[in-house]
Amino acid sequence: MRFKKRLYHLGFVLVGLLVVTGVIQNPQLTDASLSRISQITRQRKTNDHRQQQALPPSQQQASSILTPGVRQQLGSNIAWNNAGAFVINNNQTNLNARIASAPFAVNHMDNQGRAWQGDAWLNKTTRQYKNRAATGNGATDWRPAGFLQAHNLKGGYSHAYDRGHLLGYALVGGIRGFNASEANPANIATQTAWANEARSKNSTGQNYYESLVRKALDQNKQVRYRVTDIYDGKNLVPAGAHIEAKSSDGSLEFNVFVPNVQNNISINYATGAVTAINQ
Repeated sequence: MRFKKRLYHLGFVLVGLLVVTGVIQNPQLTDASLSRISQITRQRKTNDHRQQQALPPSQQQASSILTPGVRQQLGSNIAWNNAGAFVINNNQTNLNARIASAPFAVNHMDNQGRAWQGDAWLNKTTRQYKNRAATGNGATDWRPAGFLQAHNLKGGYSHAYDRGHLLGYALVGGIRGFNASEANPANIATQTAWANEARSKNSTGQNYYESLVRKALDQNKQVRYRVTDIYDGKNLVPAGAHIEAKSSDGSLEFNVFVPNVQNNISINYATGAVTAINQ
């Protein structure tokens, strides 16, 4: 009896699939029903694409940029976080989060003129909730060194590079006098789309760690924040971003390194040239 019921249910499912795929034309399907089926199909494709984009690099790919020169700058305590990035010094930082001053944000370039470090003392007043266009910090044609863009990529993000910021617009855009545009050579470097945009616990790009700081600021906490781009030698493109944060009340602290990689490209860090992989 159970076997017959299972066959009945299986047959019902198969008929449903045949109707949806159009193998069996059902005259009772209304235009609204067909539109809904089409909408669900498009949404599934969109979700699949987003999930594919969100995939972090493998440990092997992420570790490929940990050359002796990069390791020397990060120290010996480097641990894979299983989500695309590395934890430095057991997630502890030496940042001083007990500062009696007004909020600030400053950039430093290295001796080769590359965007190197952004250092900030933040609170809720430094947050920027308006979009870039509304504050005069919208789109730009300016490109940082090594920004040899590649489009129409498959197997993940469709483009290779973003204009990667050291100090993010949403964190420091409220500080008067700070150049939060995407054309500030002291604050912008060539960064992969994944390293810049990924923001989930399972795919920890820079946006994920910035979200932790944004949340803390929205809760009226004060946060010391520092981002240092790590270069290997004279390369134009950084190997990754060393990101540190510490709140004055001790509720937030992290010390991580987000590698400047992406799972569907290979990068020549000396020039910025991109080769598509997994196509």
